Amino acid sequence: LEAFGKLDILYNNAGVAPMGKIENFSEADWQKVIDVDLKGVFLGCKRAIPEMEKQGRGKIISTASIAGMVGFDAISGYCAAKGGVVNLTRELALECAPKKINVNAIAPGIIETNMTKDILADPKQKEGMQAGTPYPRLGKPEDIAYAALYLASEESDFVTGHTLVVDGGWIAK
Repeated sequence: LEAFGKLDILYNNAGVAPMGKIENFSEADWQKVIDVDLKGVFLGCKRAIPEMEKQGRGKIISTASIAGMVGFDAISGYCAAKGGVVNLTRELALECAPKKINVNAIAPGIIETNMTKDILADPKQKEGMQAGTPYPRLGKPEDIAYAALYLASEESDFVTGHTLVVDGGWIAK
């Protein structure tokens, strides 16, 4: 705010996904994923909304995940946190729509990023991920960037409370 004087767009895009079955998942890992993936969104929105309200408009975009919409094995904390992001997005959209602040989320599927590089480095894992994606490739960071660009634009002014799924058809099956 000091540098630019206003806040037009907030993009909450942080995530960690410690792996492990629930019985082996530590409370510390659980707390970390909730703090980064869900509490981070809460804190970002808490700070941004009053500024956007003063301006009379704004756009908030948060990265959720298809794991917040359907279960995935051995990432219970991540699924819970990203499901929280989906529902926090809906609730904040109701609070913020009268203020002309749009609140939406993006739910990526399997995207080739640093977060997935270790899993995708295993040819068997990558083949399994690709087999679960109806579109004939895995997602790229650009796929998410274009979704965010749309949600940040004036073209999406009447879109709020929505989670835009960018997954190559994964959850459609």
